[in-house]
Amino acid sequence: MRHIHLRSTDPAFNLAAEEWLLHNTDTDIFMLWRNTQAVIVGKNQNAGAEINQEFVRQRGIAVIRRITGGGAVFHDLGNVNFTFIHLGRPEQGIDFRLFTTPIVEALQRMGVPCAFDGRNDLAINGLKISGNAQHLEKDRVLHHGTLLFSSAVEDISAALTINPAKYADKSVKSVRKRVTNIGAHLPEPMDVETFISHLMADIAQNPSPESLNLREDEIRGIEALKEKKYATWEWNYGVSPQYDFTHATSTPGGLVETHLNVKNGRIQALKIYGDFFGAHPVEELANRLIGCPHEARALAERLDGVPVDRYIHGVDADTLVECFF
Repeated sequence: MRHIHLRSTDPAFNLAAEEWLLHNTDTDIFMLWRNTQAVIVGKNQNAGAEINQEFVRQRGIAVIRRITGGGAVFHDLGNVNFTFIHLGRPEQGIDFRLFTTPIVEALQRMGVPCAFDGRNDLAINGLKISGNAQHLEKDRVLHHGTLLFSSAVEDISAALTINPAKYADKSVKSVRKRVTNIGAHLPEPMDVETFISHLMADIAQNPSPESLNLREDEIRGIEALKEKKYATWEWNYGVSPQYDFTHATSTPGGLVETHLNVKNGRIQALKIYGDFFGAHPVEELANRLIGCPHEARALAERLDGVPVDRYIHGVDADTLVECFF
């Protein structure tokens, strides 16, 4: 088995690394890595319906779709991610215990009383420290999981809290559970880098530091996949299932209600209602936004130079964009 400590903290690069290595490795892999603040959504989820879009935009938090199923998770530098890539398909198909057992045993050797919990989690005294997901492709398996070590729990809650009344769709919804950090349960305190070193040494039996790095040709291949897929709106939002979105906003011009139908991440139908006044029919304004991605920057660009106040008196383009989230 090859062991990799991925030094990048770029969420798009790191998710691309998993997929690129899955397709190109000729040996089993165990990898540890961390991301800067990001929401990682499951393959089958509606990205917009899984995040607090205002919080995410204000913080500049990346939203990246992964190739595995399951629910949305929040990553920060206090969260350690682990990945197993296995050549060969388990007889029973998806098998979470097969890949989490080495992690559980390593944590227990550190003095952390964790155990497998429910369908695909690891927990300490019933509090979640790890969520896991798998992707099976032909004759190989990608398994990855989170390890909450010193994550900002309040940011997890804020980033993943969304008003369910805004969205109506058939996508997979995340299930929220109470969480805790591994660092709070260690017999002796350590920082996250030390934790990573201990975990890698336990799993890999003290590999040389040089052997843990990616090769230059691998980095080039991963960068290319990142730019083609993981850094694009089309992958992260555009493949979301079709959904309807409704939101009511109190604005200087009155109440503005937006009712959208979105398919492949783009607005297919739009109605704007409210008790506002306008010199021109609001339907003209709505028609301008048909086909636009349901994304703040794209909406702002589509409305650039449009006299929104003529359609909704007292409302400018920036305020109207806020009515869509």
